[in-house]
Amino acid sequence: MRFRLPSIAAVIALLASNLAGCGTVNERLSAGMGDYVPQWAGGLPADAPPRAGTPQYDAYMKERERKRLLPAADREKEEQAQKGATGTTSGSAVR
Repeated sequence: MRFRLPSIAAVIALLASNLAGCGTVNERLSAGMGDYVPQWAGGLPADAPPRAGTPQYDAYMKERERKRLLPAADREKEEQAQKGATGTTSGSAVR
């Protein structure tokens, strides 16, 4: 009877520490693994902005700020020119 209570407490402590360890491992892995999961499996969409801290992110933020400072009329003209250049139309085909 004397060994039962301490052994149960030790098992519970061991299980709790294992569970806490799994949580921190998954948190660190999930931050980087999202980049490698395909979009169809729940990964990042194709139009997602780049990760913060990368050179692509800095260029993205500069472009975003440039567009924000443009007058609305110029911004609309630029968006239409980009849509025309890529060949996409907004809402012309509904599937």
